Amino acid sequence: MIGASLLTDQYELTMAASYHKHGMNGTATFDLFVRELPPNRNFLVAAGIEHAIDHLQSLSFEPDDIDYLSSLDLFDEDFLGFLGELRFTGEVWAMPEGEIYFGGEPLLSVTAPLIEAQVVETYLLNATTFPSSIASKSARLQIAARGRSFVDFSLRRDHGPGAGLLAARAAYIGGADATSNVLAGKRYGLPLTGTMAHSYVMSFDSEIEAFRTFARDFPTRAVLLIDTYDVEEGARRAAMVAEELRSEGVRLAGVRIDSGDLAVLTTAVRKILDESGCGDVPIFLSGDLDEYRIAELVDEGIPADAFGVGTQLGTSADAPALGGVYKLVADEHGPKMKTSTGKVSRPGRKQIFRCEENRYVEDILALAGEAPRNGRPLLHKVMENGTRTRAAESLDTMRDRCREGIARLPAHLRSLESSRAPYPVTLSTALAELTKEAATRTHG
Repeated sequence: MIGASLLTDQYELTMAASYHKHGMNGTATFDLFVRELPPNRNFLVAAGIEHAIDHLQSLSFEPDDIDYLSSLDLFDEDFLGFLGELRFTGEVWAMPEGEIYFGGEPLLSVTAPLIEAQVVETYLLNATTFPSSIASKSARLQIAARGRSFVDFSLRRDHGPGAGLLAARAAYIGGADATSNVLAGKRYGLPLTGTMAHSYVMSFDSEIEAFRTFARDFPTRAVLLIDTYDVEEGARRAAMVAEELRSEGVRLAGVRIDSGDLAVLTTAVRKILDESGCGDVPIFLSGDLDEYRIAELVDEGIPADAFGVGTQLGTSADAPALGGVYKLVADEHGPKMKTSTGKVSRPGRKQIFRCEENRYVEDILALAGEAPRNGRPLLHKVMENGTRTRAAESLDTMRDRCREGIARLPAHLRSLESSRAPYPVTLSTALAELTKEAATRTHG
């Protein structure tokens, strides 16, 4: 979100004011990472990086921002003047969006003057952890659907309008084929999809009249909702409309079932459509679906062609938040390490190397500059001197990367349940030695 420099926690600014007062603005490096994977997650999908870069490149405190901060009687005029001139001048290394990643691995690393690197912490966490959560949920739906299409229907249940936009974008990266969110379609170029509501059907004197009208209004795009009254009778009426209007060039794009025993009803509807000469009309399912329910339906071999997923996708309902953190790992005095129980961070600037043999075998968390044999680096320089080093990728490129990454995961990590054998992320010898050395230092 450009122009959102105040979208931060107050303590970022009070720390920055103290740094400024005491002349502490040497070069510092912060890593942004998720300590542990949420329950039933064997991997995560990187998302939100481009928005983070946009924010850094446009970082500035506008005059009305400074006026507001001045009104708080918290900051002196010298610091406020400094903020008024502040721009991001640092360097950022990050994973490309759509990349598969794991706990403890930096999603991005920021190296900049301390104050610049500090004040952006909150925004960077907000911009990356929520989209990564949704992209990861979408990837699980992709696994469950096993080649069948699924789309994002989540906007009305997402946690605010802004979240709805980010969720639609992240869901597409993770594997959703389209979204119902029209603004997301405009802003991000996402494919749009939609059917009709029960209110539309109920607004007509009869169900078949509603179907007939909608089909004529959208002769190649109409997906008819057939569960307002009786599903099987709705399917018969949809087939009648398809046959009746075929000479007018009308071709149904599908029928949707949104309630009831989906397995039983889908089988019955498929038979009705086939026997009525509508074997080419797809069946679309929705109604509180998630990856577990979709996997069950696919396992039962039901003849559904596509799924619409709402609440469970746009809120990642079973794992609604990632424990993202942003930790100082080096400054002008050398490597830094947090040693709090259960919240240890690794010191030094880093690189991640992914070892592959047709499948992902192991990730090595190493110090920047190391080059383990056969390892593909996951962090790439995306900003230098406060400016992008490369153009933003297309969402389709990110989406393809995610799909390829999922295909290259070991089979047990594509399970919807937590694997007893987590993906191995090991430390290079150099990083292990630096971690041991940093942990033994006395602080105080």
